Amino acid sequence: MLAFDMPSAFTREDVAQIAALANLELDPSEIDLFARQLGDILTYAEEVQQVDTTGIPPTASVVPCHAADRRDEVRPSLNLAEALGNAPDAALGAGFFKVPRVIG
Repeated sequence: MLAFDMPSAFTREDVAQIAALANLELDPSEIDLFARQLGDILTYAEEVQQVDTTGIPPTASVVPCHAADRRDEVRPSLNLAEALGNAPDAALGAGFFKVPRVIG
């Protein structure tokens, strides 16, 4: 259940206002098309809201495990000389890349 009511349709004025907020220039035929398409999406959303989900736990994600959830393990990687070997202006002694200043 939503905390607010969704509009049952989008008017031409609604679409024009959204387009203005997004800095989009739409011609009249596009405004009509998008108003109809957005209205169709809202109609479908209303149908989905009618589905009985009693007894179904909320789901944060349909993916059971994310790559970020993997264990932190030390793995072989490049040594310092290899990592800095192709750098255009590497500071090998300090162990970092030199890059041009970009902020003040």
